[in-house]
Amino acid sequence: MRSVAILGATGSIGVQALDVVAAQPGLRVRALAAHGNHARLVASAAEHGVRSIALVDPAAAAAARRSFSGTVLEGAEGVVELVRGCGADVVLNAIVGSAGLTASLAALESGGDLALANKESLVAGGRLVTDAARAAGGRLLPVDSEHAALAQCLAGVAPDEVESLVLTASGGPFWDWSHERIAAATPAQALAHPTWSMGAKITVDSATLMNKGLEVIEAHHLFGVDYPAIEVVVHRQSVVHGMVRLRDGAVLMHAGLPDMRVPISWALSHPRRPATNAARLDLARPWSLTFEPPALDRFPCLDLARRAGVSGGVAPCALNAANEVAVGSFLSGAIGFGEIPGVVERVLDAVGSEPVESIAHVLAVDARARAIAAETAGVAA
Repeated sequence: MRSVAILGATGSIGVQALDVVAAQPGLRVRALAAHGNHARLVASAAEHGVRSIALVDPAAAAAARRSFSGTVLEGAEGVVELVRGCGADVVLNAIVGSAGLTASLAALESGGDLALANKESLVAGGRLVTDAARAAGGRLLPVDSEHAALAQCLAGVAPDEVESLVLTASGGPFWDWSHERIAAATPAQALAHPTWSMGAKITVDSATLMNKGLEVIEAHHLFGVDYPAIEVVVHRQSVVHGMVRLRDGAVLMHAGLPDMRVPISWALSHPRRPATNAARLDLARPWSLTFEPPALDRFPCLDLARRAGVSGGVAPCALNAANEVAVGSFLSGAIGFGEIPGVVERVLDAVGSEPVESIAHVLAVDARARAIAAETAGVAA
C-alpha cells in the first residue's frame, strides 16, 4: 500500500488524482490540502477517510473546523506542517504558482517522493529543489504530461545517447490568429483551450505559450539537459506528449489520448503501472499527426522563458513571478492579453540573473519581481 498526500486537492489535477487513488487499491490518501475550497476539501477527506487537512485561507480553515472532526492546519505554513507530519510515501504537489516551492522542499526533505505538478517549484527553485531531492534520496516524479512522457522515453537510455528532448505544445486557442487579434483577445477567449481542461492560470499560460517556456526550464532541471538540446514543437492533436531524439537518428515518442489521469497514475504508482480507465488510442482509424515550429513573433513569452533559463540564477524566478502577476492582471481586466509579454520582459531586465543563494533569497526575488510587475501593470502589489 502506497500512501499519498495531495496538495491542491480541489483543483483540476487534485480532483483527478483523487479519482486515480479511488480506482487503484494499491493507493490510499493520507492528507489533503487546498487554498480555500473548504467544503470540497472536507467532503473529499470524509470520502477517503483522511484525518488531517490544511487550508491556506484562514477563513476557510475556520469554516472547515466547524464541520471536520480531524486536524485542520492553516496558512502556507500549515501546508508545510501537514507535509512534514503526514508521513506519506509520495506527495503530489498540485499547488498553483510559486507558492508551491516551500511545500516541494518540505516533501523532499521529509524523505518521500515528490510527484510534481507544480512546475513553478523547479522554475523558481531550480537547483534548490534538485539538491534537496539528491540529499534526501527522494524521487522527483513529473506529473506534467510532457515531462512524464520524456521520463518514460528516457528510461533505459544512457545520457550520452540523447541528442535532444522535444516538448510538444498544443498551440493553445490562438495558434492560427493574427498578431493583432491575439493582442485584443479577451479572458473568455484565452480560457477556451481546445484540448485540455485546466485551471485559469495555466490555461492563459497555454494561450501565451509561457507554459511551454516554463516546461523548457523544468525539463532542464529534471533531466540535466542543456537548453540548446531542448526543442519545442507545436502539435495540435495533443496525441504525442513528448519525444527524445537519440544520437543514432531514432526518435522515441510517448503517445496517447489527452488524459491527465495517465501521468498522475504513473507518478503516484511508480515504478508500477496499474491499469486506468483512460480512453485508448485507436490505431485502426486514420490519424494525421502534424508538427511545426512555434511562432515566436506572435508568442514571445516562449522566447522570454528560454532567455531566462539560459541566463540562470534568479532570472527564472523573476520570470515566473512577473508572469503570475501579468496573468492575474489580464484576468482582472487591468491589462490586455498583448501586454503580458511586456510586463514580463520589464521585470527580467530589472531583476537580472544573480546566483541563487537560498530559499530566502528566492522568496525575496519573487517579492521584488511581483512589485515591479504590479507597478508595470498598474495594479496593487
